[in-house]
Amino acid sequence: MKFMKLLQKTLQNFYSLSVKLEIMKKDISTSEDVKTLVDAFYNDVKSDPIIGYVFTDVAKVDWEEHLPRMYKFWEFALLGNAIYKGNPMMKHIALNAKEPLTKEHFEQWIQLWEATIDRFYEGEIANRAKERGQLMKTVMHIKMEQINS
Repeated sequence: MKFMKLLQKTLQNFYSLSVKLEIMKKDISTSEDVKTLVDAFYNDVKSDPIIGYVFTDVAKVDWEEHLPRMYKFWEFALLGNAIYKGNPMMKHIALNAKEPLTKEHFEQWIQLWEATIDRFYEGEIANRAKERGQLMKTVMHIKMEQINS
């Protein structure tokens, strides 16, 4: 009887440990992590009822071109080890001329960005990704408000 109780307790501890291991998330630390984040984020964006059409119908994003650019941008912003050349503000100003970008668009963008980060990662770099996203959202939104008023 003692053996069975000991075995049961051991199995419970093992199960508890394995569940904890399954839900533990790592921090963003590699190019592959950035790629996973960006791919998952844009998969969500494409089907989003609030901002999806901006990417698919208005900007008509060429994903084969856009995604590698976003990998470089976020790898540079988060890990500092990629070379990004581009001007995101000018791209958004041009897009805003086709379809005014609103506070609702930017709020949805950051909600999706942070939810994607939380789904896969936690830690210092994951928090930095959220902070950088908030900063981008704020700067872009302020600039588009200036242009649209």
